[in-house]
Amino acid sequence: MDKKLDILNSKLAEAQLGGGAARIDAQHKKGKLTARERVHFLLDPDSFEEIGALVMHRCTDFGMADQQYPGDGVVTGYGTVGGRLVYVFAQDFTVFGGSLSETHAEKICKVMDLALKNGAPLIGLNDSGGARIQEGVNSLGGYADIFYRNVQASGVIPQISAIMGPCAGGAVYSPAITDFILMVEHSSYMFVTGPNVVKTVTNEEVSSEELGGASTHASRSGVTHLTASNDIDCIAKIKRLLSYMPQNCSEKAPALPFELEEEYREELTAIIPDNASQPYDMKEVIQGIVDTDSFFEIHEAYADNMVVGFARLAGRSIGIVANQPICLAGVLDVNASKKGARFVRFCDCFNIPLLVLEDVPGFLPGTDQEWNGIITNGAKLLYAFSEATVPRITVITRKAYGGAYDVMNSKHIGADMNFAWPTAEIAVMGAKGASEIIFKKEIESSSDPAAKLLEKEREYADTFANPYRAASRGFVDEVIHPKETRRKLIKAYAMLENKDVSRPRRKHGNVPL
Repeated sequence: MDKKLDILNSKLAEAQLGGGAARIDAQHKKGKLTARERVHFLLDPDSFEEIGALVMHRCTDFGMADQQYPGDGVVTGYGTVGGRLVYVFAQDFTVFGGSLSETHAEKICKVMDLALKNGAPLIGLNDSGGARIQEGVNSLGGYADIFYRNVQASGVIPQISAIMGPCAGGAVYSPAITDFILMVEHSSYMFVTGPNVVKTVTNEEVSSEELGGASTHASRSGVTHLTASNDIDCIAKIKRLLSYMPQNCSEKAPALPFELEEEYREELTAIIPDNASQPYDMKEVIQGIVDTDSFFEIHEAYADNMVVGFARLAGRSIGIVANQPICLAGVLDVNASKKGARFVRFCDCFNIPLLVLEDVPGFLPGTDQEWNGIITNGAKLLYAFSEATVPRITVITRKAYGGAYDVMNSKHIGADMNFAWPTAEIAVMGAKGASEIIFKKEIESSSDPAAKLLEKEREYADTFANPYRAASRGFVDEVIHPKETRRKLIKAYAMLENKDVSRPRRKHGNVPL
């Protein structure tokens, strides 16, 4: 019995070394943490309980029978982050390059099943060269088992993927199905086919970093939601992200202690310029409304004309979707619509109330937008808001023109409360364009067409470049002074806290993908 126990302890110690001290040194020289170090920094002290530490692969082909490492290239288990239960797997690049085998996949599937059964977030720390070639279809089947569970867990528990090394081929699709992807700059990359295959097929010369590095996916493709400068920074962002989320779809996000005081914010009064064509930074509006230092932006480098992120208002978690006037005047385009729609759907899945800050002159025109599907992609944002049942409040700060007014959480698509600042302009289009259409004949027959156009612009603006006509119809609930915004929102969300909506009986809707 003692001999068997010694052997067991020896194997366990080997598993905890991740396959060998030399390989750990190599990992550190690359500026990366090992799998176990990552788990250590992610979870609360002494909270990690490992599952499957002694599991080894079953492959006997190509000399694999003589290469056995306990754990088989992935550390799995559970623990707590901020005292809340989470499940985690961390791929170990020091063992067969973190490649996925049949047993490696089984270990991941086991913690995924436990996370789903127990209603707790799943965090994947990805660092893998892909499928283990020696195992052939067994490895491919393992990936499919993981994908299937990602889909079953979608919208039930939060799923977060951190890309902390290579992630190529079929391995990219599991993170793609999860709710949020984080990447580490200069040490992680994601692509379906690598630079060598790209060169062979298309004759393009491209590096791994250019093809699928963190900055590429953060700014060009939008695949990654957050980037980090190193592994520790990545782990810190995972922890912060979790703090805004509930454990599962049946709960609400945890609230921080808060005492209501004088909640007027004078700084909001001077943000909107007198000139309606002059831009301003919507992030200043956000900072003036939410709790101090609570705004956590998502997808910051992608589709700059739309701002999305989490924040706290009176200690409670909210999701913010806002047009950004300093970029493309805040118009909706293909990328901004997709960015907003995805974020809205996540918040709705996990009972996080939505705040929409609106200053939108319309949809971006042009052949590029039309040929890339602005119709379908704009409809995604419209669908996401219309589908959402969480408390939804809109504040129109300035422009709300055309179909974009409808799409940005208008009263007509189910918003609970709609406020407008006195600077709000709610109309089919801007005064100049509208006047050129409505008063075309009158302007053309005038002795001074330019002066007549200016006159008609003022006439149209006096009629529509204010929120009061919309308010008279009930499309805007209240026109408020900017400094009152925070106070009004706190009260409105408190009023909506127990909102309950029954959806139509159906299998699921058909979102315009």
